[in-house]
Formats: sequence, structure tokens, C-alpha cells
Amino acid sequence: MLPEIKKILYATDLSDNSAYALRYAINSAKKHDARIIILHVLEELPANIKAMVASYIDYDEQEKNAEKNIAKMMDRIKKRLKAFCDQELKDDPESMDMIESIEVCQGYPADEILRKVKKFECDAIIMGTHGKGIIKNTYLGSMTKKVLRRVRKPVFIIPLPKGETDITFHDS
Repeated sequence: MLPEIKKILYATDLSDNSAYALRYAINSAKKHDARIIILHVLEELPANIKAMVASYIDYDEQEKNAEKNIAKMMDRIKKRLKAFCDQELKDDPESMDMIESIEVCQGYPADEILRKVKKFECDAIIMGTHGKGIIKNTYLGSMTKKVLRRVRKPVFIIPLPKGETDITFHDS
């Protein structure tokens, strides 16, 4: 018997076409009567860059900047959800009630995705991926690969279309 899907982690990079993958998250949540956790990770600076920044900006100021960035991203996600709801869920606004929480954190995306899956006891992950480079149709992105290698939950990888879609965000 397949395990039930009661909680879905939707990991987003907030790219213009990320709403395309959100469609899948909402649809899956409806089909499984599941809840959705939305996650965006602000990528951690490499250690050598952090050390260089620390010589110019003290720790408290760095923390304040990080908090501002998190609040800014949280606001951006909420605005996008409203736009998505207005466009996609006009006839079914209660679908937005399936969103349990929005999480914005700082760290390494693959690590944070795995950490949040465990913390929130998610049963599945939905994430969009962009093909990059010459061999974009052959390989998944490096972050996606890192998640797939380490997770023991179903992962739904949604290829994000290139160019505009009917739900492309223009707030970047």
C-alpha cells in the first residue's frame, strides 16, 4: 500500500515561472486532501565571501540585512500567492486554505529543503527546475540532484517552461 500524502513541501526559487510548479502543488494537495508548506531558501554565501564581508560589515549589521531580506521575500511570496489566487483560483478560493505556512530561511537550498521536510513531517516534495547550459534536457540541476540523492520521500520535479507562460510573474 502506498503511503498517504498529507503534507507537501513546495520548494520555490521565486523565478518568473515558479507559479507553474505551484499549480502542481495545489492540484496534488487537492487530490490528496493535503496541506502545503511553501519554502524559499536564500542561498548562503560561500565561507570565503562571508569572511570578506565580515571585514567590512559587522555581524549585527549582517543579521539585520538577513532579516530584512527574509521579510522582503516573505512579502513577495504573499503578493505572488494573491496574484495566483486571483488568476488561477477565482472559482475555488478555498484552495488557498491548503497552504499551512510559508517558510523563508537562509542556508544551502538542498540542506534546507531536507531539513524542512523532516521538521514539518512532509510526505512529498514538489519543486520546479530549470534546465541550464547546453545539455539542459539531459541533466537535472545540481541542487535538484542533491535533494534527490539524499531524500527518502517522493519528489515531483516540474520542468519550468522557458519564456512566458499564462501565469508568469513579472515582479522580479
